[in-house]
Amino acid sequence: MKLRSILPWLAGVVAFALVGCGPKKPQLNLFIWSEYIDAKLIAEFESQFHCHVNVDLYEDPDSMIAKLAAGGASLYDIVVPSDNTLPTLIHRGLVAPMPQDHLPNFKNLDPRFLDHSSDPGNRFSVPAQWGTVGLFLRKAAGKSIDESWSLVFDPTKQLGSFLLIEDVRACIGAALRYRGFSANTTNLLELAQARDLLIETKKRSLGFEGGTGAKNRVLSKGAAVGMAYNSDAMRGVKEDPETVYFVPREGSEIWLDLFSIPSQAPHRELAEKFINYMLDAKVGAAFAHGNQAGSPNKAAMEFLDPQERNNPAIYPSPEVMSRLEYSRDLGAANRLYDEVWIQVKGK
Repeated sequence: MKLRSILPWLAGVVAFALVGCGPKKPQLNLFIWSEYIDAKLIAEFESQFHCHVNVDLYEDPDSMIAKLAAGGASLYDIVVPSDNTLPTLIHRGLVAPMPQDHLPNFKNLDPRFLDHSSDPGNRFSVPAQWGTVGLFLRKAAGKSIDESWSLVFDPTKQLGSFLLIEDVRACIGAALRYRGFSANTTNLLELAQARDLLIETKKRSLGFEGGTGAKNRVLSKGAAVGMAYNSDAMRGVKEDPETVYFVPREGSEIWLDLFSIPSQAPHRELAEKFINYMLDAKVGAAFAHGNQAGSPNKAAMEFLDPQERNNPAIYPSPEVMSRLEYSRDLGAANRLYDEVWIQVKGK
């Protein structure tokens, strides 16, 4: 082959190689709950910001904290703690200050979910979603359901095999509310009653599961009842209408999930863009729809499906709201709950 005839071919090969070796797309590393964000929303973000999003999952707060403490704070760009775990991340220096001036869509948030006790002034977090903790179970034909924690804590009312929730404050809080105490008590005698109740209940249970795991095991009929977050449970109800979720009449926890940036996030600027994107009104509505959770995004409400906006399992009535408590940061007294949890898990 003459040199002149191979030049166009060679030029094409070089051009193709140059394209293939072009600059790598910016990366964003998310560390989030399983089944948390619709893949379509992530794909839209990738397209809009010409980047690639890597997603790593966790099932419970303890494993999330452990992984961040073991080096994840310098690996991940976004983490989603709940209000009852954020103080631990702040105290351990695992999350960075949140620059609200870099988030134009911060204005879309409902003031009711701002300046939370777990993060006064939203110095380290931005509200993502909110919901409740309750019981997810399969309906029994022709039988009414006693909407009480007694379905778990009273062996004479137990409906069958059940799961406790793998969440320190939510699980202990359920036992406290069943006994008639505040989920934020620091009274040693009240905490001892909750501990003893959980130790006895654990012996009759199938053990502990995260919300998604409990939902899946009830759906597969591997458990009759599961303590669960309402967002997981409502996705289960959509999948199987023969299941139901409720907040027990004794009261329970209201949770608030938050977007935070780990303290040594490698792609902080892109992380801020992602959070601002998630705070967009239409994106916020799609986010809540996909997760079947309450949206703290006031601007998103007009874009929500009216059936979801009016669903009391997602947006509880004022009467149910009056029976809910946030798990407050108790400062040094947080260790009391840690000690109860260690004893419950160890026996």
